[in-house]
Amino acid sequence: MRSTRRERRRARCPGRARPVRRALRPPAARPRPGRGPAPGGSSFPQGGPFPLAAHPGPVYSGPLVNANGDALRQRLDEVRGRISAAAARSGRPAGSVLLVGVTKTVAAVLVARAVELGLADLGENRVQEAQPKILAVGRDRARWHMVGHLQRNKAGRAVDLFDRVHSVDSLELAEALSRRAVEAGRRLPALVEVNVSGEPSKFGVGPEYLERLLEAIAGLPGLAVDGLMTVGQAVASPADARPGFARLRELRDRAEARLGLRLPELSMGMSGDFEAAVEEGSTMVRIGTALFGPRP
Repeated sequence: MRSTRRERRRARCPGRARPVRRALRPPAARPRPGRGPAPGGSSFPQGGPFPLAAHPGPVYSGPLVNANGDALRQRLDEVRGRISAAAARSGRPAGSVLLVGVTKTVAAVLVARAVELGLADLGENRVQEAQPKILAVGRDRARWHMVGHLQRNKAGRAVDLFDRVHSVDSLELAEALSRRAVEAGRRLPALVEVNVSGEPSKFGVGPEYLERLLEAIAGLPGLAVDGLMTVGQAVASPADARPGFARLRELRDRAEARLGLRLPELSMGMSGDFEAAVEEGSTMVRIGTALFGPRP
């Protein structure tokens, strides 16, 4: 049988190995895509690099949650009360924790109702769903937070749509956001997402690379990095999520001491575990199901 060209080359150079390409930047853990309120209103020109679409109505074609307005008022009051109680248990005033209502798959009409009830901060997971919803509800009626995984090619649109990004997990994404923010004439508040649990299903930089990433992005002119974010591990009991939240706080404290940075914000805690997160120092909780009901 005739040997192939590759086999003949290997026979001549048996010790030759393919060179390994080394990463020049700390990799973010891959696998699934903070203290007072974020600055309000939009401080950038409406005609930025990715202007809002001109059509007036929602175009998102996925399933939307329907819920009763009275039930929403009751749930909002209940969640606020639980946040206040958890903050008191940690020796902090209720105003030290920002409630971000996560409106993934929630109809714009219900989101507008939540704003009327005083929910001033809203979180979205996807740029493509957020854009028509923000247009329908009103860009300046609330502070909009990007809380899901963000692809680098959507950085420009994110700068136009959001007042804060919670999910910076790589130098490349940070650089793209900074560049677009500078073009838009603004400085974007941002949090670095940390994969504290090390789960392959979650996005976020690994704890071992956190300080290197913070150091690299600290001087970017278009970003104001002021804290960390994590997604808690799925656990049977909210108390079981506590170690992960404590770990993020410890990582923040160490980074502040070693790098001389100020990172007051900790975005941690969702519907199933936000009380434990607040007790461990969370300054922002991201609540969806507990406010708007289960997703379809």
